Amino acid sequence: MTQSTADFEGAGRSLRAFAANPALRTAFGPPDSSLRTLFGPAARRFVAAATEDEVVDRIATLTGKGYRVSVEAVGEEITDPAEIEAVVTGYISLLRRVPVPVQLGFDLSAVGLLRSAGQTLDNTARILEVAAEHDSAVVISMERAEFVNDILGVFGKLAGHHDNVGITVQAHLHRTADDLPAIAATGAKVRLVKGVYAEPADVALPRGPELDARYLDLAARFADAGTRLALATHDAALLDRARTGGLLGRVDEIEMLHGVQPELLRAHREGGMACRVYLTYGDNWWLHLLHRIAEHPPTVITALADLADPDRVVFGAQY
Repeated sequence: MTQSTADFEGAGRSLRAFAANPALRTAFGPPDSSLRTLFGPAARRFVAAATEDEVVDRIATLTGKGYRVSVEAVGEEITDPAEIEAVVTGYISLLRRVPVPVQLGFDLSAVGLLRSAGQTLDNTARILEVAAEHDSAVVISMERAEFVNDILGVFGKLAGHHDNVGITVQAHLHRTADDLPAIAATGAKVRLVKGVYAEPADVALPRGPELDARYLDLAARFADAGTRLALATHDAALLDRARTGGLLGRVDEIEMLHGVQPELLRAHREGGMACRVYLTYGDNWWLHLLHRIAEHPPTVITALADLADPDRVVFGAQY
């Protein structure tokens, strides 16, 4: 039986709802929780490493194959001051250990945004300063629509003082076309995504042809403005349209999350395109796993197979 588009869209909405469910987040939390034990083998496909030591080795593996690498510690929406400081010092430690330039990506809600914009600004600047010492960069992630004004405000202030800061832009948000000129004017790198968060219709487009057309239009507008642009998508058809329309020759790179469509990214790299793998690491992976499956619900079949045979997940093998 062939599944309908409506079925897949409904499955994606359900998975995003699971990700946002406070009871499930709480149940996942303890190190010995049943959710961690049950779904851990599936998470290994998408979360590259549990520790800083492991992720340093993973970075070396992928750079050795000719990929650029981004790195993010999984976790978001942190309010505890000690946890926030641990995230900041963790990134600084990682930057000092990695022997090659990397790009960090993280949510500002992980470095203080839920407490104050000032704290977020100071913490991100601390990371950017160390990153600059190691020829590395930070591309700030984008979060739910309610946070966008604050995120763009912090980004704008940082972009005036740090040339190694960039920003993620969500094509599905209706406001993005209006935000584009100010973002492009900073001269910062832009990472263009479709957008993973479930938003109401008056705020964002759902997945579908209209969003694909908007994504390509925004990419062309950024390219016209001379922006260093990363097309962060796993959509093979969308990338093919970008190629046939001449857009791929005008962007800086293609980026894909680790574990998602590795063969597709490898094909683009072998075709001469600069390609980046976005690695995540850490043990707070519940939201990350559900969002990855929600983006492409058929991936649930892969996840179930990984649960049955964890040894089939071999890091880097498909790249």
